[in-house]
Amino acid sequence: MDANEIIKLTRRDFLTTSASGIGALAFSSLLNSDGLLADDSNPSRATVTPLAPRPPHFAPKAKACIFIFMEGAPSQMDLFDPKPKLNELHGQKLPESLTKAVRFAFIQKESAVIMGSPRKFQRHGQCGMEFSDLLPHIGSCADDLTLIRSMHTNQFNHHPGQLMMNCGVPTFGRPTMGAWINYGLGSVSENLPGYVVLTAGRGTSGGASLWSSGFLPSNYQGVLFRNQGDPVLNLSNPPGVSAEMQHYGLDALSDLNRIRQKAVGDPEIASRISAYELAFRMQTATPELIDLSGESSRTLEAYGVDREDPPLKADRGGGPGQYRAFARNCLLARRLVERGVRFINIYHASWDHHSNLNTELAFNAGMADQPIAALLKDLKQRGLLDSTLVVWGSEFGRTPLGENRVGREPNTGRDHHPNAFSLWMAGGGIKSGQIIGETDEIGWNITKDPIHINDFHATILHLFGIEHTRLTYRFQGRDFRLTDVAGEVAKKLLA
Repeated sequence: MDANEIIKLTRRDFLTTSASGIGALAFSSLLNSDGLLADDSNPSRATVTPLAPRPPHFAPKAKACIFIFMEGAPSQMDLFDPKPKLNELHGQKLPESLTKAVRFAFIQKESAVIMGSPRKFQRHGQCGMEFSDLLPHIGSCADDLTLIRSMHTNQFNHHPGQLMMNCGVPTFGRPTMGAWINYGLGSVSENLPGYVVLTAGRGTSGGASLWSSGFLPSNYQGVLFRNQGDPVLNLSNPPGVSAEMQHYGLDALSDLNRIRQKAVGDPEIASRISAYELAFRMQTATPELIDLSGESSRTLEAYGVDREDPPLKADRGGGPGQYRAFARNCLLARRLVERGVRFINIYHASWDHHSNLNTELAFNAGMADQPIAALLKDLKQRGLLDSTLVVWGSEFGRTPLGENRVGREPNTGRDHHPNAFSLWMAGGGIKSGQIIGETDEIGWNITKDPIHINDFHATILHLFGIEHTRLTYRFQGRDFRLTDVAGEVAKKLLA
């Protein structure tokens, strides 16, 4: 090699190493500013920790959230928002002025009529909050709840509506609420994910898009726990792989990933390192988590983890054993909160009652009512409810009109209704024992205190000590946030 070749090589190396060095310094600076780079006593093994706890913008009221998502849209006028006028007007048509500009999923406007409700409502607690006869257990918790009767959305089909409620926008590829909160605050749990997903029923139409990290690094996405076998796929070692072998293998992978991280500065490699290390710790933590043998018989009975499904099986509720599966998920949610998990989703599908409403709603409500009430009372008794936000919600509500889809028996169910629906919250800084918002006498439109989903998300972030306009992530040249370009904190909800 002659002198000129040496000079050329040196220049090339200089430019390459300089660019890499500057890039690495810039990347480290970004990690430090976001609280993602932790110091380590061994300089050769500096640890990138994307889920390291980070301070909120101001003092939070909530430390954890359990979001109970009833996929399919429960009928609010049969559960939370009594409308006696429906029974008076049963079988009558609505004025054309109300339906003229409205889009329906299946209702045929020309022949649609109002459908009454057979449900009986009763006042509960000192606050006198009204609940359907299908929810006596949740009704017994009325003084700990805030019931919102004035939720609204701009999506009237299931998957876009579910994305809207979970992601703040009705489009693919966006982070969900749990991902945003863990991105903003990190996780205080060392041995479990910061965001856990529990499911029951036949599966949501939105699927994994409802707990995605979107364009955020993948370590912020929800981790789906299964109902049978290992809670997480491939968590157990395969036959013939000892703990020592695994330890050496993970060390080698970690070293290789760190070398690659240093070379290219890709934040997704930090997510990979973090995921391998968390998975290793989870092998010890998750068996203890899902082992309910340490729970008292009184607790297991309160949640109803050994309940059998009623003889009358509803088509939409899922396969056999849903009463047990949902109750177990509620109990696991409390155990996850105790172990520092920041955000827990409980999904159940489906409440999409276009037909056979009275029978199938009773089945689903019977499944959900007892364990959810037990969860609220259990959290309260353990001193966890004040710092744990519990939410019951769905993507939208149901119409006061009966569904008259061609080819089906008319008026045995209700269609999708985004204009007005109900949702309740408890704990975590919520002002309890109150009802927010009102709808008209048939539940068609909101007449007081409307709360859009973006407002709802801004309020949840506020409870976690996060100013929603400041929780942003730059992607493709734009600063994105959970509340998109909207959202105001609903101050009436706050204690």
